[in-house]
Amino acid sequence: MNLKPHFSRFLESDPERLHFAAHSHHPWPDVSYQAHQRAWEDAARLMDDKWEHVFGVVVPSARRLVAGVLGLSDPETLVFAPNTHELVVRVFSCIEPPVRVLTTDSEFHSFNRQLRRWEEAGLAIADRVPVAPYESFSDRFTQHSRAGVHDLIYLSEVFYDSAMVVTELDRIVSSISEERAFVVVDGYHAFMARPVDLGAIQDRAFYVAGGYKYAMAGEGACFLHCPPGYGMRPVDTGWYAGFGELETGVSQQVRYAKGGARFYGATFDPSGVYRLESVLGWLQDEGITPVDISRHARSLMDRLVASEALPGKRVVPADAVTGNFLTVELDEAERVYRALHDRRVITDHRGNRLRIGFGIYQDEEDVDRLAGILEALRAAA
Repeated sequence: MNLKPHFSRFLESDPERLHFAAHSHHPWPDVSYQAHQRAWEDAARLMDDKWEHVFGVVVPSARRLVAGVLGLSDPETLVFAPNTHELVVRVFSCIEPPVRVLTTDSEFHSFNRQLRRWEEAGLAIADRVPVAPYESFSDRFTQHSRAGVHDLIYLSEVFYDSAMVVTELDRIVSSISEERAFVVVDGYHAFMARPVDLGAIQDRAFYVAGGYKYAMAGEGACFLHCPPGYGMRPVDTGWYAGFGELETGVSQQVRYAKGGARFYGATFDPSGVYRLESVLGWLQDEGITPVDISRHARSLMDRLVASEALPGKRVVPADAVTGNFLTVELDEAERVYRALHDRRVITDHRGNRLRIGFGIYQDEEDVDRLAGILEALRAAA
C-alpha cells in the first residue's frame, strides 16, 4: 500500500521528519485541504444560510459515512461536536447525581480528570477495574458490570496507554444487568484503526470517537452514537439540540430534536466535519477499509519488532490483539522520546511508556530508518 502521495502536503512540509505518532495527531491527507477550503468558501458564499447547507448536506453525508464504518443501521443516531469531552459531559448530565460509575484504571486523561473532579464534588462515586492482567480483563470487568449497582459504565475499546483491544466488547455490554445503566464505549483508538461493528450493541451503548487520530481529519470532528431510549433530555444542552424549534415559539418544556441531535451543543466550527466527510469519502472511493489500515499498520509494526531495535519491554503480550501502536515500558522513556525528537522522529510517551504509532502514510523504508536510529541510540547509550 503506497499512499504517501495522498499525504503530500503534510509529508513535504518537513521531508526529513519521521512521524510515528499516528495514535496521536495523525497527518491529514490532501483531500482534507480542499475540504477545509470548501468550508471557507461555503461560509463566504452562503453567509447566514450556510447552516442549512451544513446540516442539510455536509452533516448527513458525514453521518452516513461514519455509520457505514461502524455498522450502524441508522445514521440519525450520530451527533457531532468539537471534542469528545463535551459529548461525555452531556451524557453524564442525563443521570441524577451522585452517579455510580464503573470504569477502568486506563482511561484517557480527559475522562479520567473529569471523573476525578466529579468525585471531589460529590457528583460521582467510581469503581475502577484494573486493566492488567490483560488476559483476564474481560472476565473481571464483566463480573463488576453484572452487579447491577452502576448508573454509568465507561470503558475504552482500545486502551490509550497500552494499545490493548477489548475483544469481547459485545459480551461485556450484553452482560450488563441494569437496563437503566448508561453504557459509553470510548472508541477513539479503534475508529478507522481496526474493524468495528456496533450492530449487536447499537441499541444499548453510546460510542464516542473523532477525527484527530486514525480518521485523519484533525481536531473539531468528534461524534457520539446515541442509542434510542437513553438520555432523551440531556440537562447539559445547547440551542442546536432544538435547532428545528427556533421558529415554532417558546414551549413550557424545553424541546429536543430527534435521534442523536438531542445531544447537540451550541455554535461550533463545522470545518472539522467537512474534513472528516472528505477523508472518509476518499477512503471509500479508494476501497480502503479499516481492515486494510489495520493490516498495513500491523505489517509495519511486525517489521520493527523483527528488527530487534525496539527499546524496552512490550506492555502487552506479543500474541495479544492490539491497536495500531506499540507501547514499550522502559525507565528512560522520556529520554528516549526526546532523543528521537531531536533526530526529527516523532513519537510520544506516557510516564515510563513509550508509544510508537503506525499508519497508511508510512512505508517499510520509514520503519527501517526508525530501526536504524533506535539502534544508533542504543549504541551511544
